[in-house]
Amino acid sequence: MQHLDSRNQAALMLMGLLVVLTLIEMALSYWEDRKYYETRDTLTNIYLTSLAVVTNLCVKVFTFFVLDYTYQHYRLFQIQNVFWYWFVLVVVQDFLYWVLHYTGHYCRMFWAMHVTHHSSEHFNFTTGFRSTVFEPLYRVFFYLPLALMGFTALDILYAYLITQLYGNLVHTQYKIPLPKWYGWIFVTPAHHRVHHASNIPYLDKNMGMVLIIWDRLFGTFRDEDLPEPVKYGLTKQPDDMGPVNVLFHEWKALLHDAKNAPDLKSKIGYFIHPPGWSHDGSTQTARVLQREYEEMEEAHKKHETAA
Repeated sequence: MQHLDSRNQAALMLMGLLVVLTLIEMALSYWEDRKYYETRDTLTNIYLTSLAVVTNLCVKVFTFFVLDYTYQHYRLFQIQNVFWYWFVLVVVQDFLYWVLHYTGHYCRMFWAMHVTHHSSEHFNFTTGFRSTVFEPLYRVFFYLPLALMGFTALDILYAYLITQLYGNLVHTQYKIPLPKWYGWIFVTPAHHRVHHASNIPYLDKNMGMVLIIWDRLFGTFRDEDLPEPVKYGLTKQPDDMGPVNVLFHEWKALLHDAKNAPDLKSKIGYFIHPPGWSHDGSTQTARVLQREYEEMEEAHKKHETAA
């Protein structure tokens, strides 16, 4: 029980630190007239956070049961050394989050749920709380390998909480001086600013929560290196950012596209292919847009060289 209390205390301390940092960032943004915060946007973030908390509470018992049942009956092995137990748990959990996050960007059905987190045109600590409201309904299935590896349900949920709190801390526009080696291993605010950008070269980059090594390994890494400033939000912002439409605008668009598709294969395609895919090529995925962008940049450089 004392062990559980110490873990709870650590989590509460991190949450308290995040709240304090958020208030400091708000105050600095106001005093320096940086306009990092906007009242309606912040209220929307609080609203989405509240919905996510309710969703988490509603499925908490189910999540714990699934993980615990898998651990009790199907675990393949268990690490006995405490240090290696927690080290492997955090690293593998972070990788599985990368898989979950990647899926949320490259499968439109999951993007329809994840899009709420990216729909803000602002970027600050409260954006980190702009939750993927329905993610708790399916997140547990991405973390089942951890139970198979012999990690308890409680430890899996605790590791997720700690890494999630770190993920919130990188939602800031303030330039934080960090050693170069740190950015080779861990996600930094600069990395995550890229992730929330709607600039074409930045789309679907830097999916990591704590470790950036997964993006470096799997080709989804991008430095914050464009000459133009970062533009936050979606490539096409919804006109209505009301409390209902902010949750369901992408579902409406997805169902509309699927309904108007000419055949069953195309209808299914709208659900499983990346956002921007279309059966007739009328819209384009981020990868196609990036390829065209790179071709235009290359042609522009050749033209300047020739001139």
